[in-house]
Amino acid sequence: MNNLYKKPVSRDETLIGRGSGEDQIIFATETSCDETAAAVVLNGRKVLSNVVASQIDIHRKYGGVIPEIAARQHLETINVVIEEAREKAGIEMREVTAFAGTVGPGLVGALLVGLNAAKTLSLFYDKPFIGVNHLNAHVCANYLESGFEPPFICLLVSGGHTQLIRVNSYTGQELLGETLDDAVGEAYDKVARLLDLPYPGGPFLDKLAREGNKEKFSFPEARVEDFDFSFSGLKTAVLRTCKQYSAEELPKADIAASFQEVVSETLLKKTLKAAKHGNINKIALAGGVAANSEIRRKFFLQEENGFAVQAPQFKFCTDNAAMIASAAYFGSNIMSELDIEVFSRVK
Repeated sequence: MNNLYKKPVSRDETLIGRGSGEDQIIFATETSCDETAAAVVLNGRKVLSNVVASQIDIHRKYGGVIPEIAARQHLETINVVIEEAREKAGIEMREVTAFAGTVGPGLVGALLVGLNAAKTLSLFYDKPFIGVNHLNAHVCANYLESGFEPPFICLLVSGGHTQLIRVNSYTGQELLGETLDDAVGEAYDKVARLLDLPYPGGPFLDKLAREGNKEKFSFPEARVEDFDFSFSGLKTAVLRTCKQYSAEELPKADIAASFQEVVSETLLKKTLKAAKHGNINKIALAGGVAANSEIRRKFFLQEENGFAVQAPQFKFCTDNAAMIASAAYFGSNIMSELDIEVFSRVK
């Protein structure tokens, strides 16, 4: 599908999409949370540059992201990141077909930095502006450096969201289910804190789980109908188990392994159920938690059962601007008004 976008100054129209008949370069920014990112992507798939400046070390001492600090750090970093992305791509800004930026969801103060940078570049170089939904962009990360195509069932798992999505086409996505309480990433971080693991807890818990016995504890799997999820009860069960031990005797690795086993099995069961219900044999992962080793292992094992399985490269799982550029190119839930405002929650 192609989309017509107007240049903000000349008002000339530009056709963007797979059928445009020419190579197209999208320059994108992403500042929805604690990574300042910029990227240059050719035709929605080939990544010419992908620069990410992480703030993890800054926020670690607080045990989580402080919105005001994140916004200030984005302001200090965004121009440097943009220039580095341009230099690594080996392009001049006049060669860019369109500029894209994340509109939401995310932290409002943080989002404004990247989005206003993209809008400013659009005006200065008189190129179309494309606003992108952050969650749709995570799905589009599966197109980067790959030939993967719709239709497929996508499991989006991140720090703030857990969604099961039927991707019917590049522009058509149907939400099948989502978490009723904690997102997967939230559950990981909360359990990691119970085990006294560093922030961000997910990767550390994943690593620790490899050393433990996943059958040591029988944590409950929430009985939620259809394609929705629930992880608050699991988190509470882990808390109760932790209280049965002293800090010195706490079997951290076994708890981590048992917790991860329930989470990964739940996610896989729901995804396969959605795939079979829709008669689709292609499944994909997306979002930061898609980098989890056990979840990826379980999903890719399904290739033995006849499924085509896709997951973004690790560098494209967490927040990045390359996925924003891909979503802009493929027209996935995009917004082209230059006066579009950021939003903090899912629209």
